[in-house]
Amino acid sequence: MNELSPIRTDDAQAEGRSRRGRSWIVWLLVLALLGGAGYWGYRTYWQPGARPQAGPGQAAGRAGGRRGGMEGPQAVGVAAVTTGDMPVTFAGLGTVTPLATVTMRSQVSGYLTAVEFREGQAVRRGDVLAQIDVRPYEALLAQYQGQLQRDQALLQNARLDLARYQTLNRQDSISKQNVDTQAATVKQYEGIVASDQAQIDQQKLNIQYGRIVSPVDGRVGLRKVDLGNYISAGTTDIVVVTQTKPMSVLFILPEDRVQRVQARLRGGARLPVRIFDRSDTTELTTGTLDTIDNQIDPTTGTFRLRALFPNDDERLFPNQFVNVRLLVDTIRDATLVPAAAILRGTPGTYVYLLGADGKVAVRPVAIGETDGLRTVVTSGLALGDRVVVDGTDRLRDGAEVRVVGEGEAAGDGKARRRPAESAAEAAPTPTAPAGEAPPEAGRHQGRRRPAAP
Repeated sequence: MNELSPIRTDDAQAEGRSRRGRSWIVWLLVLALLGGAGYWGYRTYWQPGARPQAGPGQAAGRAGGRRGGMEGPQAVGVAAVTTGDMPVTFAGLGTVTPLATVTMRSQVSGYLTAVEFREGQAVRRGDVLAQIDVRPYEALLAQYQGQLQRDQALLQNARLDLARYQTLNRQDSISKQNVDTQAATVKQYEGIVASDQAQIDQQKLNIQYGRIVSPVDGRVGLRKVDLGNYISAGTTDIVVVTQTKPMSVLFILPEDRVQRVQARLRGGARLPVRIFDRSDTTELTTGTLDTIDNQIDPTTGTFRLRALFPNDDERLFPNQFVNVRLLVDTIRDATLVPAAAILRGTPGTYVYLLGADGKVAVRPVAIGETDGLRTVVTSGLALGDRVVVDGTDRLRDGAEVRVVGEGEAAGDGKARRRPAESAAEAAPTPTAPAGEAPPEAGRHQGRRRPAAP
């Protein structure tokens, strides 16, 4: 198509006029937005009396923001480095294990004729717990006693015959063979009599076994068999007796601590042990370390220890899960800081040290033992130094800080009032005279004009 066609020229001119119309509309909208923004800025920031008075801290913060967007001094909590005694405590998991747990079973078979205990009852050593029917054993005892009397009579007669044979042998009236035969008969009857006596003793022992007694001081559990049941010797459980006073706790510690514990035990030290409940919040009782195991478990890299407790109040229950804290040693006159002040990062272990100019500095430190609340610092700090314990999340080396006053908590994210603001809020609001409207606050008060004379 010919580019100089009059039809195409008219279309191009119409399209140009349409574009120029749209551009004027866009420019008008931009100017309107700029004018509105300028008016809002004038009303908010530059009109006299429109801005409320700001405290020193807020003015400093805005000035700092105009200088580069930096905030004001950060509120922090500090604590002084002190000295004191630090207990060296090893924590482990343990199980309450009785010194004696006895499952009572009968040593003879028979019917259970009496139960002499109440479930849960505390018993002493030797108390009767149950009775087995021993009448069959009493009958056997009488039978063996009769056999013993018969065999004793035969033995007595054999001994008399032996004495006669010996007399006749000295008179050459009987042969030596008859004398020896009679002596052997006497020995035979002596053996029979001894066997009868052993059977009698066995039946007496069975009758005694029919009375089942407690072998230890402790507490009985729930009855496992009812009255009238047949008890098989050595297989039927009757009840379990558990010794509860004293009570032991078996617990484990890592193998790298065995040397320190063993050295203290060899020195004759009595190491105290504290027991806490499953939640590790409530202390149950205290005792002493009794002994350690003679080997390390290679699968877990731990070794076992046993501690003893009087358990007079019976707060320790068999097979109870507990938390154990073993006091191994106490460090005297140690340099101590709150555990919250210890940080770990690129410099290693460090703290934020507060200087006299109100600025903090990163101070690398070497630490030792800790109890969760305090930590021993072996190098890097001196007595009286102040370290940051709260509000360290946004600090940096050389940052200016503000120590919160007593009763304030640093780093809580809440706005803190300046003294000027507190005084302004505490001051009473002025009252207008009668017939006049009360003064307005904010920018309306700044726009008020004096009345004409």
